[in-house]
Parts: sequence; structure tokens; C-alpha cells
Amino acid sequence: MFKKILIAEDHQSSNISVQKTLHDLDIKNADYVYYCDHALTWLKNAIRAQDPYEVLITDLSFEEDNNTQIILNGTDLIKEARAIQPDLKVIVFSVESRSSVIDDLFKVHAIDGYVRKARHDADHLKEALQAVYKNKYYLPDDMKQSIRNKNAYEFTTVDIAIVSLLYQGELQKNIPECLKRRNIKPSSLSSVEKRLNLMKEAFGFTKNEQLVVYCKEKELI
Repeated sequence: MFKKILIAEDHQSSNISVQKTLHDLDIKNADYVYYCDHALTWLKNAIRAQDPYEVLITDLSFEEDNNTQIILNGTDLIKEARAIQPDLKVIVFSVESRSSVIDDLFKVHAIDGYVRKARHDADHLKEALQAVYKNKYYLPDDMKQSIRNKNAYEFTTVDIAIVSLLYQGELQKNIPECLKRRNIKPSSLSSVEKRLNLMKEAFGFTKNEQLVVYCKEKELI
């Protein structure tokens, strides 16, 4: 099992889950920091001392306070950490549940494991550490299914038309009339609402704006 771990987490209650997990796995050499800047400094110091950390466990969101920070979130911390220590294992421990965000953490930022802060998170964190120690990736089964749904989603012509109209500034209630003018069917308001809900559910979004941004980034619109 891992011998040296760094935890970047600013909530005491979450720290308790992490501490319990490390205690159960008999991992005694663990350091805790509350700020991303401090985490990067500790990583640099450990490398300089030729005793680097093996794993970084980090949250994604950190509350701002009177201490001015350069690195404001876990995603940027992961980028900076990997820049100085490419072989560092990274496990994200967060309340984030959007499949699109979690999928990008694996694909874009190459994290090794993801655990959502929820019921039984201490057990999941233990599973994550055990899996990552064996050079495996870890993601709870329920989140795997959510990401599979996202990756399997195929946009229809109607979907693209609806999202494009939203991007152009059309109100949702006016989209049916716009679709009718373009002879795109189905075009009823209930159909538009159903398509939007289906797309948002597939990607784990709660707002139309998130869907529009995603489609723009993927050059679908």
C-alpha cells in the first residue's frame, strides 16, 4: 500500500472520512492542507527532499477566505502538480456529480480515481486507494453508468436545432415556432421540453446553459 499521501481538503467533516480510510489501511504518513497553493508547495518540498508523495487526494472546490491564493480549485492544482511530478497518482474526492465533468477529469486531466462525497464515501475511498495502488482506475459503479450514458448519447437533428436556437438567444417557449418555420418535427413545446430534459439527463446537467456550453465546446453548434 502507499506510504506517503497528501490530502488537499478544506472541510473538516470530509477530512474525517479521509482520516478514517487511511487509518483502516494503516497509512500513517499523510499530510493535510487546506489550500491548493500550500499543496503545491508541499509537493515541491517533498520532491526537493527526494521523498515525493505517491498520491494526491484533492477536492475540486475550495472556499475563498482572507488568505489570497493563486491556485483556486482542484482542477488547476492537478495541472500544476502533474507539471512538476508527472507520475503522481491523483484521486479526486468531491461532491461533483455531473458525468461530463467527471469524464473530463479522467480523459483530459488523467486522474486515477474519483470518489463522490456521499453516503459510504469512506468505503469508496478505501476501494479507490486499493485500486489505484494496483495501477487500476477507480470510479464507483453508479457513476460509470452515468458516463456510459453520456458517451452513448447521439444528438438528433432536432436536438442540434434546439440547442442552436438556445445559443442564438431564443427563449425556450419560442423554440416550437422557430422549428415550425424550418419545417423541423416534432416541434411542440412538450417535445422541445422532452428533448432538452433527455439531453441534460444524459450529460448530468441541470441547466440549459450547461448543455449549450457543452455543445459549443464539442463544436456541435
